[in-house]
Amino acid sequence: MSDPIYLSVVIPSYMSAEILERNLPVLLTYLQKQDYTYEVIVVDDGSNDKGATEAVCRNLGCLFCQNEKNMGKGAAVRTGMKAAKGLFRIFTDADIPYELDAIGTMLRYLDFKEFQLVIGDRNLKGSSYLTEIPELRKLTSVFFTRFVGTIVTANFFDTQCGLKGFRGDVADFIFKHTRINGFAFDVEVLYIALKQNFEIKRIPVRLNNQEKSTVKVFKHGITMFFDLFKIKINNVKGYYKEEA
Repeated sequence: MSDPIYLSVVIPSYMSAEILERNLPVLLTYLQKQDYTYEVIVVDDGSNDKGATEAVCRNLGCLFCQNEKNMGKGAAVRTGMKAAKGLFRIFTDADIPYELDAIGTMLRYLDFKEFQLVIGDRNLKGSSYLTEIPELRKLTSVFFTRFVGTIVTANFFDTQCGLKGFRGDVADFIFKHTRINGFAFDVEVLYIALKQNFEIKRIPVRLNNQEKSTVKVFKHGITMFFDLFKIKINNVKGYYKEEA
């Protein structure tokens, strides 16, 4: 029997073939230098790109999954996490936005310090993010995360950082129960984790790269606010109550 895979990295993608082609090699070069086994899983969320995303992934030796239609980032991450085999699992964005030493930090907390989740927090001392993004996106990000932290996630203010890590068994539990397909899925993930009293470690992240965002501030913002209320309704219906 072969040794288990130590780390799975899940990357959701939508119409991002060129972005992946530029940035995946950076991640792969980093992982190739480590002394553990790994897999990189790219999940294409129904792109209409004539197979360009799949071709990039195959050429670089990554695993490829696909949602038949465009469902949202949450659905793509869920697909990848269900396909992952790693003892530890991390998801990040297609442009590999944060400095990669954060991966090592996450694994130390997940493996040796026995936290169940480790999440990037752009508000912590040592982070660099808000000073490097457009003003409108900065304001909406601050407003949304403060609103979410007040009414949903009990002062976990930065829910939307695109870098989160899980123990494998915890990922299995959480993504079995998630129902939000859009960008608010991060909130749902943390809401479920908090309901289960999972040990969560926040770490600072440093922005290293940022491609053009697919987020449409007003369109997706409205959808995200509706999804927050769906999370509350799902909880009332008991969808998150099964014990881990």
